[in-house]
Amino acid sequence: MTLPPDADGYRDFAGKIGRTFAQSRPAWPAEPRPKGPNIVVVLVDDLGYADIGPFGGEIETPHLDALAANGLRLTNYHTTPLCSPSRAALLTGLNPHRAGFAFPANSDPGYPAYSFQLPDDAPSVAESLRAAGYATFAVGKWHLTRDAASHDAADRSSWPLQRGFDRYFGSLEGLTNLHHPHRLVWDNSPYDIGDQPDGYFLTDDLTDRAVSMIDTLRANDPDKPFFLYFAHHAMHGPLGAKPEDLERYRGRYDEGWDVIRERRFAKQLAEGLFPEGTVLPPRNSEPGRDVLAWDDVPEEQRELFARYMEVYAASLSNVDDSVGRIVEALRKHGELDNTIIVFTSDNGATAEGGAEGTRSYFSQFVHVPGVPDDWERDVARELDLLGGPRTTIHYPRGWAQASNTPFRLYKFDTYAGGVRTPFIVHWPDGVEAGLRHQYAYVTDVTPTLLELAGVPRLTHRHGVEAVTEDGVSAVPVLRSAEAASPHTAQYTETGGNRGYYADGWKIVTRHRPGTPYDDSEWELYHIAEDPTETTNVAAEYPEKLAELAAAWEKAAWRNTVFPLTDYSPAASLRRPSDERFERPVTLYPGTPLLERYRSAQLVQYRDFTATASLDGRGRGVLFAHGDQGGGYVVHVDDDAAHLTYNAYGDLHRSAPVPLGGDEIRLTAKALPDFRWEFTLTTDAGETKLGPVPQLIGLAPFTGISVGADRGGPVDWDLHTRERTFPYTGTLRHVRYEPGPQADYDPLLVARLWAEAERVYD
Repeated sequence: MTLPPDADGYRDFAGKIGRTFAQSRPAWPAEPRPKGPNIVVVLVDDLGYADIGPFGGEIETPHLDALAANGLRLTNYHTTPLCSPSRAALLTGLNPHRAGFAFPANSDPGYPAYSFQLPDDAPSVAESLRAAGYATFAVGKWHLTRDAASHDAADRSSWPLQRGFDRYFGSLEGLTNLHHPHRLVWDNSPYDIGDQPDGYFLTDDLTDRAVSMIDTLRANDPDKPFFLYFAHHAMHGPLGAKPEDLERYRGRYDEGWDVIRERRFAKQLAEGLFPEGTVLPPRNSEPGRDVLAWDDVPEEQRELFARYMEVYAASLSNVDDSVGRIVEALRKHGELDNTIIVFTSDNGATAEGGAEGTRSYFSQFVHVPGVPDDWERDVARELDLLGGPRTTIHYPRGWAQASNTPFRLYKFDTYAGGVRTPFIVHWPDGVEAGLRHQYAYVTDVTPTLLELAGVPRLTHRHGVEAVTEDGVSAVPVLRSAEAASPHTAQYTETGGNRGYYADGWKIVTRHRPGTPYDDSEWELYHIAEDPTETTNVAAEYPEKLAELAAAWEKAAWRNTVFPLTDYSPAASLRRPSDERFERPVTLYPGTPLLERYRSAQLVQYRDFTATASLDGRGRGVLFAHGDQGGGYVVHVDDDAAHLTYNAYGDLHRSAPVPLGGDEIRLTAKALPDFRWEFTLTTDAGETKLGPVPQLIGLAPFTGISVGADRGGPVDWDLHTRERTFPYTGTLRHVRYEPGPQADYDPLLVARLWAEAERVYD
């Protein structure tokens, strides 16, 4: 380029302009560039204390073994007895009732502790870290949004991105199918997986997303620290596993749960997890929670029961593989040593599979007053199908007892089996390896991570002063095995079950629904000497019991625990605004799969009609609702309409109805004893199917799709032949018209109950 003759003058002029601009421009705010470590929190659902190798288990967990060997094991870590309360407490540092989650986010009785919305004045750990310059990622289970606010037109203020995460991929609900997830969300929008390839497995998909988030960050910024919250859907039911993992465990549990439990306890003692003299309690014997001796299990059931545990172990091994992939991603970026990795569980192992386990998970999950005694809770299936994509299973509670070794009882209980879980911290640059026996609680996770990262908790959220947190930093304990626990007292409450810990003593109840909340329910344990709660010393120390009972009462008032509820009809009440979900709806092709709760309001406990309007002929699915765990699908083939009804794994197929006209209508009539009768109608004829058990509770778990069966397949044989079977003709729309509620609808009963209470008052 040739400069003009007056180039020197031009340069002088340009230089003066540049210097003037540089001196006068406003100062840009400095971008936060924290020097703190990366943070990875891996949270597993319904994992027992003794399942992983570092806490006594025989299940193959080499990657967790390595983290524990080079990190810390907290042997006395406590959580709440249920998932949503624990997650709310972990992410905010608030006690669960103050955080709005006294219970999982699947009811709505209207009490302050049951808002199922994280408080506006409670910054999450992700929000504090992001404000300090961290990238924040979440994958997996969320379950911190009430079910009625999880649909695609909902207020998203309690969704992950609105609570501090830059990216999110997973399910908003408390559980899903690992082979065919019922609904996934990518950031703030529904994510259509489409026709999943054979062999798809959600744990692997979540891990792919997590690794991709890390790799993408490093491709764009080599220094920015990140927070990854990886909340596994495993090990919650329905249990599932990959074939190659199942093969690893064939025959490994034929010895039964008693031998496994004793072997795990011996390993725990040998590794110093408990003091010498700790006693393994007898098998659980409480009514409805009791466990048979394995030798008393009928011979014909032992192979089935052992298969259930094989699936559980295989699924957990896959979780360990996932941890290994995260570790390898950190290692390849040279960041393993400067990453805090936390591994824990949200509560103890669950007894929801019942005494015998189930191959019909959603039927076993039905807890509705009035369900007949002959309700089928376990549809028989071939043994080799267990854990695969065609079944929805859960293990018997005898295995849950082994999972919780050496503690009593299970998830939902405030005894140690419900609230003591494994906890590993790995950070070579910041903590040494070893054991820590001091008491710690789930609310301590947020303040501990923030202190380790050198990040202050936000003082305000959206201009509102932040509420005081309940957790305390456990950093002194992580730094020294001799440090006293800074968390000296803690209340617990779930569904009327209560507990209170203070300085090595604990009171606990196992409340029977419908009975008074009476001080006579309290038991007292000196857990500093009796960590497995084997000896109730209430009669010996009445003053200590009274002291702790009074402390529980005070803490309960301070934390909005009252009113107590053990799930009277009030638990079925919903907000008046939710009644709009019961209106008719027209669904057009291309509409994303309708969310589960939104779909259920159109059909559950009532008559309903679903009408497909066509233009011309074609073949394929017109509409489907549900999955292999229970549902119905209407499809067209061979110039006829067909209905398949899946009653929790028991398939019923209608006779074909010849096509005629431009409408195909499915009508459901609610019958006594929670039954339906279906009529499939065209202008050329009709056919009936039923009576069949209604799909209630959490079923149909996959929502409504039109024009294809895009969720888990309702009819596996149809899926094998046609996959999602998209309709090849012109489907104008499908209209759902809810009819009258049956008189046993829990919501109707609750409304009548509430009205009677109002009139009485």
